[in-house]
Amino acid sequence: MRFDSSKNSKSLTLVYGLTVLLFSVCIIFPLICVLSSAGLKDFKAVFTQQVWHNAMKNTLLECLASTSLSVFVGYIFAYAVVKTNIPGKKIFSLIPIIHLITPPFVGGLAFILLFGRQGFITHKLLGLNISLYGFWGLLIAQVLCFFPMAYLICAQVLRGINTDLEQAARSLGASEVKIFFTVTLPLSWPGILSSFLFIAVSVLSDFGNPLIIGGRFRVLAVEIYTQLTGWLNVGTSAVLGIILLIPSVILFFLQNRLNKKLENKTATISGKGFNRDSQCYSSIAAKVFLFIFVLFISLLILAQVAAIFAGSFQKLWGINTEFTLKHIRSMVDYTKHLRNSVMFALIAAVLSTLIASVSSYLVHRTDVPFRKTIDVIAQIPSAIPGSLLGLALSIAANKIHFKYSPVLIVVAMTVAFMPFAYRVISNTYAQISLTLDNGARSLGANQMTVLKTVIMPMSKSGLFSGFVYDFIRGVGTLSAVIFLVSFNTPLASIQLINLAEQGSWGKSAALALVLTAITFAILGIALLINTVFNKRRKIDGISFFR
Repeated sequence: MRFDSSKNSKSLTLVYGLTVLLFSVCIIFPLICVLSSAGLKDFKAVFTQQVWHNAMKNTLLECLASTSLSVFVGYIFAYAVVKTNIPGKKIFSLIPIIHLITPPFVGGLAFILLFGRQGFITHKLLGLNISLYGFWGLLIAQVLCFFPMAYLICAQVLRGINTDLEQAARSLGASEVKIFFTVTLPLSWPGILSSFLFIAVSVLSDFGNPLIIGGRFRVLAVEIYTQLTGWLNVGTSAVLGIILLIPSVILFFLQNRLNKKLENKTATISGKGFNRDSQCYSSIAAKVFLFIFVLFISLLILAQVAAIFAGSFQKLWGINTEFTLKHIRSMVDYTKHLRNSVMFALIAAVLSTLIASVSSYLVHRTDVPFRKTIDVIAQIPSAIPGSLLGLALSIAANKIHFKYSPVLIVVAMTVAFMPFAYRVISNTYAQISLTLDNGARSLGANQMTVLKTVIMPMSKSGLFSGFVYDFIRGVGTLSAVIFLVSFNTPLASIQLINLAEQGSWGKSAALALVLTAITFAILGIALLINTVFNKRRKIDGISFFR
């Protein structure tokens, strides 16, 4: 039995009103400002000019190609780790997670250091004077960036497949290939589809990789920024943002609908879970292929990390490889950038976790009106491309003459990453029995007291997971905040992009290395704290994506 909001605490009603107001001010109003900034002439210009037709086609092509290949690589990687006993599988299982928690644009920078005109692989090893800037380079960089998401989702699905079904097919004489295509793969489709929808939204929103690697291959996410900052063309930028929003929202609702269906489907993808004895049935040829595949992908990821590290200590990447500490010492000049990135990310993570917690409580443990609406609103920011969110907040701030950049940056981070915290916390709250609420209520506690003294303490793992993830992503965020930074509020992620565009590869690599080190330090401290205070539920890379 849920709390009856009509009979209980006024504080909950106040919280409900503030939550709705917050969403209205931070999401609805900025989007309305974007719509009002786009006139008919702007729509006509975008839909009649070939340059924008090409940008739309490029965006669609990039999204389909990058998403499809990312899901393919992620699924094969997950299958190798979960369903076989290839050598080193425990180490291989960690590599995608490590790559996932690094700042997203670091991969793009590392790609240039490896495959650019002065790249280590293309220039030093192969002796080629070529450039992979454009579609093919962007495709490779996007796949390496996003396949870990597919890996985590598909790995969970593969672990949940009831192995009795595979054993039954095997006892009837079916080959391992036939078992894969008739049992394992069909049961994996929910995870494959879910990862496809999730990654598609992420690819559409990606800003850093297209900006660094895209070259003349123009995509909408970058053009939104270019039109606003380079040409001061607010109308065109707004129209491009609206166009990019449409497929993102469609994909979001498809994913949300799929997740709702999966919550009720437990007959075959649940129960006994993964049986380790089933690992030994793969043929030698299959094991060899999967091992080589996983090793190749893992080496590419490790090569990216190595490139960032090596670039930080070379005088001039690809030309003068002499060891130097000059780039590392220059990081003193970017102390303010790093401090701002950490401080803003910390504040945003606290706010996003708090808002997500309250919203989850309203949805799952009260009878407030429009609970389903709140559920959708809390998740829908994940469907808003970062470029559009930054543009919307920038236009809205100008309309009301609000120029305090730190607040806008924190708002952008909070809105952008809050949906993830909401999903984690929402799942946690939904698993806690309502009898605990009723018991506390019978002792005279109101809703807010129950939330603070019963529900939140029992949800520490979910709250902590959401907070840590939002903090880590906030440190390296780029797409939304690039519209909002000012001279007085520089960020490390923005400065890294500036250095890369200037060709200062040593400094950009050093800054990327420091940001990566900060990210891993944050994660390490978080895991240590969680181990000390919550030994029963260990936070690992997988728990971040439940």
